[in-house]
Formats: sequence, structure tokens, C-alpha cells
Amino acid sequence: MQIKPLARSLAAALSIVVIAGCSSTGGTQDGDSYGSQDGSTTGSSTSGTGTGSQYGSTSGSGAGQQADSRIPEVRTIYFDFDRDTIKSEYESVVMAHARYLRANPNAQVVLHGHTDERGTREYNMALGERRANAVQRFLNIQGVSSSQMSVVSYGEERPAVNGQDDSAYAQNRRVVFNY
Repeated sequence: MQIKPLARSLAAALSIVVIAGCSSTGGTQDGDSYGSQDGSTTGSSTSGTGTGSQYGSTSGSGAGQQADSRIPEVRTIYFDFDRDTIKSEYESVVMAHARYLRANPNAQVVLHGHTDERGTREYNMALGERRANAVQRFLNIQGVSSSQMSVVSYGEERPAVNGQDDSAYAQNRRVVFNY
């Protein structure tokens, strides 16, 4: 009988389908790969009010922006629950980092993606990576070289604040710029 070759072919095809189904495109569950939120906030902002600038804009001023030769003071941006899109209030912070990195082509930054503790460990690792990748894409669109950036996801493993309330969760959903 020729069942063995057929079974091997079927097993190989099934393996390929499973691997392809597990691959990620980097977008959110609703299809967005990056973009502004609707302006609603859940946590407090340490960067002041954002300028509402869009991805192609290079102007605007906001708290935390420094001269191009100094690393911006604000190195953490926060995200909404289960989202990987950059909030409009943090666009000015990311723009300041983009200006710094463009002005200092030898500078390197590691984007650390974090989540709160809700969700599975695997899901949170993937969400932390999607958040850091969203920031990396934003910086890349602003002209920062890909060779200057790298992404690390810590998921829920390195909380900024211990606790199981909305305030703690909001402070743990973040991307940190590590120079």
C-alpha cells in the first residue's frame, strides 16, 4: 500500500500550514499597523499635551523635546489596553527621538516593549513586540535608519509598577527608549 508516502506528504503540508498560520504581520487585531488613537486617554501623561502631529510632520513642540544633540528627557510612551498604536499625545515625544537619532547617526536605541499582566505570557510577548515595532516604524518613517534601532519585548515580565489596578496596568503598557 502507498499510505505511508501519502501520510508523509499530508504531515508535511499540515506543518507548513500551521507555521504559516502562526506568522505575524505586526498589525493589531483590527488591522491597524500604526496610527493615532482617537484622543482618549486612560493614564496620566508626563509629556504634556501632544501637538497632534501626523507621521510626515517634522515641526511642532512639546514637553520633553531637547536640542538635537541631547537625548530627549522623556523616554517612555504609554499605550491603551490591548493596543499597539501610538497615542497622539506621544507623537511629539517620538518625534523628538527621531530628530535626535537623525542628528546623531552613530547613536543606537533599543526599544523595549512592555505590557500589563493581563493576557497569556505568549500573547503579551507578542503585544510588547508589536508596540516596539510600531515605534520603530514611526521612527523609520521620520528618516531614522533601521540600523540605529532594535526591538526587545519583555511582555509582562518587567513591570514598572506592581499592582492589579487600572493605574498600575496603565503604567506597565509602555515602550521605553533605551540608549
